[in-house]
Amino acid sequence: MTGSAKAEGAWRTIGEVAAEIGLPQHRLRYWETRFPQLKPLQRGGQRRYYRPEDVELVRRIDRLLNREGYTIAGVQKLLASERRTPRSEVVDQRAQLRLIRDRLRRALAT
Repeated sequence: MTGSAKAEGAWRTIGEVAAEIGLPQHRLRYWETRFPQLKPLQRGGQRRYYRPEDVELVRRIDRLLNREGYTIAGVQKLLASERRTPRSEVVDQRAQLRLIRDRLRRALAT
């Protein structure tokens, strides 16, 4: 689990994501306009719900911009180039990573 009371795979509101990552909510909303890959689900009243993969993308964008020195244009180009990866390859990589994660959890639990 993360620092919040929600399960690891639970969807989070913009406020929860902002608090967890240490960013203001307005910056997340701005990034949604700059990075088409970042598309949280919006419900009634424009309430945003971030999936776990959205949260990971926010973390990555934050790291690239604020720690590694990328510009917004640089991050846009990087993310756009990665989008060209075939979807089946991405799904396969995720499956492999989940398998590794599960093996590590079992190993650490013993």
